[in-house]
Amino acid sequence: MNIGIASEKSGLPSKTIRYYEDIGLLRPARTDNGYRDYSVADIHRLRFLQRSRSLGFSVDECRQLLSLYQDKEDRESADVKSIAEAKLQEIDRKIAELVGLRGLLHHLVEHCHGDERPDCPIIDELAGEGMVQ
Repeated sequence: MNIGIASEKSGLPSKTIRYYEDIGLLRPARTDNGYRDYSVADIHRLRFLQRSRSLGFSVDECRQLLSLYQDKEDRESADVKSIAEAKLQEIDRKIAELVGLRGLLHHLVEHCHGDERPDCPIIDELAGEGMVQ
C-alpha cells in the first residue's frame, strides 16, 4: 500500500512516516518505480510507534521497544518493564517539578496586587530579586 493509505491506517501523518523511515525505525519495501510499499506488518509497527510516542516514549526508547516487540522469541518482559519503569519515574519527576512550579506561580499571583502600582512580585521573581514571603 502507498504512504497515503499507510497514513490513514496508522493514524500518522505521511511526514512522520517518512521521518521514521529516515531514522531507520521503518523500512518499507519499494516498488519497481521506487515508491514505498507498506505491508500490514509495517502498519502494525507504525501503530506501535504511534501508541509508544503518545505515552511519552522518546524516539530512542521507541527504537528499543520496537526491537523488543519484533523479537517475540528472545525478548524478556523484564526488559520491557525496565524501559516502562524508567519512563514512569521520568514522568513522576516532571509532575513533581510542575507541581512545584505551579505552587510558586500561584504564590506570586496571589501576592501581586494587580493594580496601578508598579511593584510586582511576579516581575521581582523573574528579575531574580526574590520571592515575596
